[in-house]
This record gives sequence, structure tokens and C-alpha cells, in this order.
Amino acid sequence: MRKLFVSGIGTDVGKTVVSAILVEALKADYWKPIQAGYEDGTDTQLVKQLISNNTSYLFKESYLLKTPASPHLAAKLDGIEINLNNLCLPQSANSTLIIEGAGGLLVPLNDTDYVVDLINHFDCEVVLVSQNYLGSINHTLLSIEALINRGCKIAGIIFNGVRNQSTEEIILKKHNFNFVGYVNKEEFTKDSIAKYSSQFKNL
Repeated sequence: MRKLFVSGIGTDVGKTVVSAILVEALKADYWKPIQAGYEDGTDTQLVKQLISNNTSYLFKESYLLKTPASPHLAAKLDGIEINLNNLCLPQSANSTLIIEGAGGLLVPLNDTDYVVDLINHFDCEVVLVSQNYLGSINHTLLSIEALINRGCKIAGIIFNGVRNQSTEEIILKKHNFNFVGYVNKEEFTKDSIAKYSSQFKNL
């Protein structure tokens, strides 16, 4: 089974939408191991609303935390501690499993572990989501260096939001990783996710 871990250069950069596109494109299963905050619904629920195929299975979160905050704090407020050894990879019958992270790579899960440690824990390939904003070059390159320094395998990078060609070019020039594609800023529906998925089938 191929394991693709969708991470971002920060919070709210489009990981869930990208995850939905990849689930649809690859007819993959989906798992968000840690969800912090669910008053407005979970990311798993959003992916379910956005995909059209009947093949993908969406696994239940291992940690469903009340507070929309860093997982280490949200867990503490719930009176628990996130333990990587308690996170068991779902037994997917599908050929590909999309795993969505929480926030950015160095978001703490507890006193010792970060989101990036989940990637190595499950031996995943990483799809990095970058969103164009002032400072995103720095955040993207720092995220890439964090992955390289920890020996993580990078499957590719996806740019999300309003396009900025010069930003994308310098990032790709600095690191010659697989450019998977880009996702525009728009209201997403099943139809738009299906449209994007046709561009991502070769990941």
C-alpha cells in the first residue's frame, strides 16, 4: 500500500481540499489521525462531502480533540496525551492511503514529537501544500529543509490559492521536486474536485 502524507507549510493552506482531490484522483482511502477542533465539522466530513467515487473509505480519527489549537495543547485541555505508539495505521484494502496532517510539519503533538515524526513513523511519502502569500517562499523552503533533514521522501509539491509565478519558480528552482500541480482559490464542490482530480492521476 502506498502512503501519501499531505502536509502544509502552515495552517489553513488547503491541505483538506488537496487531500480530497488526491482521494478522488487516485480512488484512495483517507485518514486524518489527529483532528483538533470540530465545532464546524471535521476534515474527514469535508472530504466525504467533496468526493464523488464510491470506492474510497474514510477512516475514523484516532484523536478527535475539542479545541481548535495545536494538538499538544488541544490534547492537554481534553486531559489526554497524544502517543505515537497508540497510532496504528489503518488496514486499508486500497492501493493508496491519503493521510492528512494537522497544521505544519513542526506543530507539536506532545512534549517530544511533531507532525513530521508521524511521517517517519508510518514511512510515508510527502505531498507538500504551499499557498502563495507574503512570506510563503521562506515557509515553503523551511518546510522542505525540515523534510530533507529528517530523511523524508517527498512525492511532490502542490501550489494552492492565488497564483504567483515568480514565487513558484524560485521554490522549484531551489529544489527540483516533482511539481504536481496547482489549485485555484474558489468555492469547492464535487464537480470542481472531480475536475481537478483529472490533473493529479499521475502522482
